[in-house]
Amino acid sequence: MHHLSLAELARGLVRGDFSSTDLTRACLQRIEAHDPKLNSFITVTAERALKQAAEADARRRTGDIAPLNGVPYAHKDIFCTKGVRTTCGSRMLENFISPYDATVTERFNAAGLVMLGKTNMDEFAMGSSNETSHFGAVRNPWNTDCVPGGSSGGTAAAVAARLAPFGTGTDTGGSIRQPAALCGITGIKPTYGCVSRWGMIAFASSLDQGGPMTQTAEDAALVLNVICGFDARDSTSLERPAEDYARDLNASLKGLRIGLPKEYFGQGLDPAVADTVHAAVREFERLGAKIKEISLPNGHLSIPAYYVVAPAECSSNLSRFDGVRYGHRCDKPRDLMDLYCRSRGEGFGPEVQRRILIGTYALSAGYYDAYYLKAQKIRRLIRDDFARAFKEVDLIAGPTSPTTAFKIGEKTSDPVTMYLSDIYTIAVNLAGLPGMSIPAGFVNNLPVGLHVIGNYFGEARMLNAAHQYQQATDWHKRRPAAFG
Repeated sequence: MHHLSLAELARGLVRGDFSSTDLTRACLQRIEAHDPKLNSFITVTAERALKQAAEADARRRTGDIAPLNGVPYAHKDIFCTKGVRTTCGSRMLENFISPYDATVTERFNAAGLVMLGKTNMDEFAMGSSNETSHFGAVRNPWNTDCVPGGSSGGTAAAVAARLAPFGTGTDTGGSIRQPAALCGITGIKPTYGCVSRWGMIAFASSLDQGGPMTQTAEDAALVLNVICGFDARDSTSLERPAEDYARDLNASLKGLRIGLPKEYFGQGLDPAVADTVHAAVREFERLGAKIKEISLPNGHLSIPAYYVVAPAECSSNLSRFDGVRYGHRCDKPRDLMDLYCRSRGEGFGPEVQRRILIGTYALSAGYYDAYYLKAQKIRRLIRDDFARAFKEVDLIAGPTSPTTAFKIGEKTSDPVTMYLSDIYTIAVNLAGLPGMSIPAGFVNNLPVGLHVIGNYFGEARMLNAAHQYQQATDWHKRRPAAFG
């Protein structure tokens, strides 16, 4: 069963080829057998999953026709889940049992999906390699000496190794798309505001967005149909009519205009990755799309702007974790100041502390105009670049990551080099646009991702293009040999 996509599994459940209990038990057995080599799960909820699967089977027998009823999934450990530990990959929340479900979790429950467990992640979603988790690094199933990308690397590894049919991720600067590329799966970051952030532990509120990580574009469309939609509890949620993201998957690409930013193919991009991306673009051309070179002249400013805006917001969001209101509390504090300092010093890891310090500095009196305000102006320039580009093209394509997966520990001592892993994805978050990564080939037996960027609310068009590409290629069907 683990060879089947989410869509194929859903159809198998409807036909009665197998039950949700059979499917869930098979996933749990694969997690038990293979996860010790990957460390992709922080918490496995086997008993709860089998209970949910039995309930899904019972509903099916009474005529429940919900399309994803009984399908298992892996949930990034940043989404609150009632009665289940939600750690955010941090010692600060190591023992936090959420008293409520996130909106995304509620919608999965209402659709009858089965949660297998909570997946590993960079601490508070801060990282590009999944090495900053308090629960240890996650390994890439294509080469376990390599990183899976971050911060949603646990979900990416679990889906790539077929431990779960699909999983959830969150994307603040590329944290769905970059690990999807490095692990050879499909990952989509929707337009900001399409998926509720309520119950999703905040890193940088104006950038964070949840989304699915799947084997195919069709699977991603089916999951988006469940999780997208207005939520009155999230003030940034967009009030729009429900959309069927699977409706246009089979539409022709004839006449589709795809832009290639010339700035995305310059210095810093691995030539072999560039060749693979160009080959994927030629496949789109064969499918009827028209390719046009475009320019995004301010894209090179996205990294410095992001690393002012995101840390500034994180320094504010994470101030609540002080050992008094929330989070880890140090043992036997001498006084109030000692309580604050030691609780936060012990609870947060080095990367989180670094970003809190950067953000606090950027927001401090006398520096706000010089850093934060200037970064927000750059953000506007980047958004305007995309607006001009989308007057000429329907989609933008390029590499998701400048390289394939790198070795564990290779970049941990050089934060700036690590931050450059997200150089092609961050601008999308600053502009609030949708973007996705799809498998496009291999370099030295490691996956390469093709980055597809859409205009606002352009998810259906992106998914259509990705689905047609996946009908003509088989990169998304390849599986890591050790986990076949």
